[in-house]
Amino acid sequence: MVKLTQELIEQAIQYVNPVRQRELLLRGYKIPVIENLGATLDQFDTIDFSDNDIKKLDGFPLLIRIKSLYFNNNRICRINEELHTSLPNIEELYMTNCEIRELTEIDNLSECKKLQFLSLLRNPVVHRQHYRLYVIYKLPNLRVLDFQRIKMKERQESKKLFGSKQGKQIVSELNKKRKTFTPGAPIATNGVSPIEQQSKADREAIKDAILKATSLEEVEKLKLMLQAGQIPNKVPEKNPTNGNGQVVEMDED
Repeated sequence: MVKLTQELIEQAIQYVNPVRQRELLLRGYKIPVIENLGATLDQFDTIDFSDNDIKKLDGFPLLIRIKSLYFNNNRICRINEELHTSLPNIEELYMTNCEIRELTEIDNLSECKKLQFLSLLRNPVVHRQHYRLYVIYKLPNLRVLDFQRIKMKERQESKKLFGSKQGKQIVSELNKKRKTFTPGAPIATNGVSPIEQQSKADREAIKDAILKATSLEEVEKLKLMLQAGQIPNKVPEKNPTNGNGQVVEMDED
C-alpha cells in the first residue's frame, strides 16, 4: 500500500481529459485512505482514484472545483454523511465494483444537490430489493444511474412507493438496520457472495488489461469501459456510453 502524500500528488499524471477537464490520475497505487488532498490546491475538475484499496469515501478538504470522481475497483463500503460540505459541486461519482452494501449509504449523498451521474454497478447494494427506486427517491436531482437514464415513469414509481405506508415501513426498517450495521461484515445477496458474483475470469481480465496498458490513451479507454461496468475482452453492453464516455440519454417515457 502507498500513502497518499503531497509528494505523490505532485508527481502523479495531470492532463486535460477528453471532455476538456483538468484531471489528476491517482489510479493503481493501492492507496488505503484519502488524505492530503489540500496539496492539489483545488486545481482539478476530476480525480481518478480507480484501482486502489480505499474503504471509506471521506477525508476530502473543501474542493470547490471538483465535478467528477472515479473510485472504480476500490473497497468502499461507507460514505461520509458530510461529503457535500467538502464537495459542493460534485456532479459525477463512479464507484463501479466497490463494496457498498446497504441502501442507507445512499442517504449520505442526498445533500449533494448537483450530483447527476452515479454508478454503483457491481456493488452488493444493487441486489437489494427496491434498489433503483430507492436511489431515485433519495437523490431526486440524479439524471443517470448505473449508466441508464432515469425515466419519468421511474420517478413516479419511486414517489408512489416511498410515499405509501409500505414504503415508509421499508425506510423505517432500513434506518433501524443502519444503527446496527457493522462495516465490512459479510453479506449474502440471494445466497451468493459478492466475490462469487464476479467470476475469477472477470477479475483477471480487469487486472490483465490494466497491466497491459502502455499509453495514456489506452488507460483512458480502459477507464471508460470500467465506468460502463464492462469487462475487457467481453461484448459491451448495449449503448451505455458514446465515444467520449458520456451516457447516451434516451427520450423519457
